[in-house]
Amino acid sequence: MSKDLIALEDTYGAKNYKPLDVVLERGEGIWVWDVEGKRYMDCLSAYSALNQGHTHPRLLKVMTEQAARLPLTSRAFRNDQFPMLAKELTELTGYEMMLPMNTGAEAVETALKVARRWGYEVKGVPDGQAEIITCAGNFHGRTITIVTFSTEDQYKEQFGPFTPGFVTVPYGDADALEAAITPNTVAFMVEPIQGEGGVILPPDGYLKRAREICDQNNMLFMADEIQTGLGRTGKLFASEWEGVRPDVVIIGKALSGGFYPVSAVLSDRPVLGLFKPGDHGSTFGGNPLGSAVAREALKVLVDEGLIENAQVQGEYFKGRLERLESDHIAEVRGKGLLIGVELKDSAGGARRFAEALQEEGLLCKETHANVLRFAPPLIITREEVDWAMERIARVLEGN
Repeated sequence: MSKDLIALEDTYGAKNYKPLDVVLERGEGIWVWDVEGKRYMDCLSAYSALNQGHTHPRLLKVMTEQAARLPLTSRAFRNDQFPMLAKELTELTGYEMMLPMNTGAEAVETALKVARRWGYEVKGVPDGQAEIITCAGNFHGRTITIVTFSTEDQYKEQFGPFTPGFVTVPYGDADALEAAITPNTVAFMVEPIQGEGGVILPPDGYLKRAREICDQNNMLFMADEIQTGLGRTGKLFASEWEGVRPDVVIIGKALSGGFYPVSAVLSDRPVLGLFKPGDHGSTFGGNPLGSAVAREALKVLVDEGLIENAQVQGEYFKGRLERLESDHIAEVRGKGLLIGVELKDSAGGARRFAEALQEEGLLCKETHANVLRFAPPLIITREEVDWAMERIARVLEGN
């Protein structure tokens, strides 16, 4: 059956992804099953969208109940779920306001728009001259504007012309950030850890120094926490590891526990309060179905101690990976349950190891050519980490 479904997808679906050839039909917790009934451990979590695990019963209950009651109103009318999500999310994160969207890319675009608006109305940058600084190796999405400041050639090839107003600096280099600032710079946008870039951590103190530079130059510090936020690294936000409070935080993915596309931009009133009716919007953003699920997804993170578990199990998982005796491993890096294993050039690429792990019943994915990313749901136990490590050791030490 898998072979037939893969053939259908390859025939009728645009080939903008290269997935592993496993066809999944069911999930529960950290486990998924393919159409033939084989069980796998999910060590990717849909790129951190499944922090709460597959088909979490509390989220399933809320989803079905709300879907039967009222899925969508648009923002032309009010509903009874969005106000509660706005209150609970801002109270949890310590920000004054939130703006709901659906996908991570939409939330990034929202943040870019509000940063420009802030630059013109508050900082006084001449109209049409705002500049936003981003980092090499970033991944913030795939819209035309976002790929404008990507440094990955494939993401940009034959998609121009691009959007002006962006400056790129090396990731982790605070001096380069400072040198790139002009009177028209309105914001700096950064991932606290570059997930798609290969699980790249900046030098210690980088985020804190960047925060200071932004303060000194009257510009917004914007953190894209779509993959790193909501507990993935063992803190609510990865920025917290350096005691940094961004002016703007972008979240998505795990905000709905994998049940529904929900994203948001968080900030305080002097920033998000600049939007007026008609300035920005989304038919589905803030809908009652997504809002109800997001409310419960946040409660699950807190009630079940998933943020703390990510730190504990992440340290254990990373420690065991570091102790592997494999000639293929160049470096193990990460924070919490976002871990990358960089392979040496002689290893022949990460894809073959991901495929070998699939045969062993563990699903992960290569990022770039030479990094394996391990990011299981935050509900994982030590015993389940041990189960994973038996297979990882067999593949990385035995190939």
